[in-house]
Amino acid sequence: MQPLRILTWHVHGNYLYYLTQKSCHQFYLPIKPDRPEGYGGRLPGFAWSDNVCDVPAQEVRNLQFDCILFQSQKNYLEDQYEILSPTQRQLPRLYLEHDPPQDHPTDTRHIVDDPEVLLIHVTAFNQLMWDSRRTPTCVIEHGVIVPDDVQYSGELERGLVIVNNLASRGRRLGADIFERVRAVVPLDLIGMNSEDIGGLGEIGHEELPQFAARYRFLFNPIRYTSLGLAVCEAMSIGLPIIGLATTEMVTVVENGSGYVNTDVTKLIETMHELLQHLSKAQSLSHGARIAARSRFNITRFTQDWNAAFATSQQLAFNKLDLAPHP
Repeated sequence: MQPLRILTWHVHGNYLYYLTQKSCHQFYLPIKPDRPEGYGGRLPGFAWSDNVCDVPAQEVRNLQFDCILFQSQKNYLEDQYEILSPTQRQLPRLYLEHDPPQDHPTDTRHIVDDPEVLLIHVTAFNQLMWDSRRTPTCVIEHGVIVPDDVQYSGELERGLVIVNNLASRGRRLGADIFERVRAVVPLDLIGMNSEDIGGLGEIGHEELPQFAARYRFLFNPIRYTSLGLAVCEAMSIGLPIIGLATTEMVTVVENGSGYVNTDVTKLIETMHELLQHLSKAQSLSHGARIAARSRFNITRFTQDWNAAFATSQQLAFNKLDLAPHP
């Protein structure tokens, strides 16, 4: 398709990185002094492509764009009225919803209720649970890139947990489950502020694949959230996945790539088995790598996004076509 000029915000760095990597489009990120929430732009830690550029927030209304991509409630309810012109707010619009509903799992209405906005969910589970009312929706599953030369070794007789701010995010992210399992299974926690509960801190995006490949398995203690990119990345380099059989995890981790269950005791038993038998972990590693590279490949991801951008253009065209003529 023709390259588009897309305004969006820096909300989830890893997702934004993958969204822009293989894209033919130009992405503009508004920035403000001191880089407050959503206005961080090309933050360090990622090898940003040339198709991603920062623009001062106060200059946004003077620029030309082809569509607007919202990624948070703040973007949609506040930011667009602060930095966009009235004309820009009529452009083709998309809303990327990163999470499942948190207030009530089935009866929460999404903030977008507009037949002219395309609402994109990152998992089919999320689409199922949100009440989207009049808003058209689609699902674009994650796409990731991992180095071809990184190979799973599983040499460390330890499990790896990757969760940002686990201590402050509590039960929903499985802080209590992590503590329970860590008491009987050797686990290392990495991620933002993981040092608060004895973790190893944050590992850079480019260093993470090689770092993770040494661990016997990835343990995902999260009860209820969207499918984490960390799971997709870990599977792509061959880490067996151990986690709770909740949300989209039950369709991602199937026989031959890991093990999921709602019984934590059974998860612990499986972890001990993998720690004792590297050959069993290696067998799961092969299945995880094949499944992830098929399901979460970046080419499919980019194609899905191009289709979504085309749909948003059509929605806007239909609106203009149906408008009353003078």
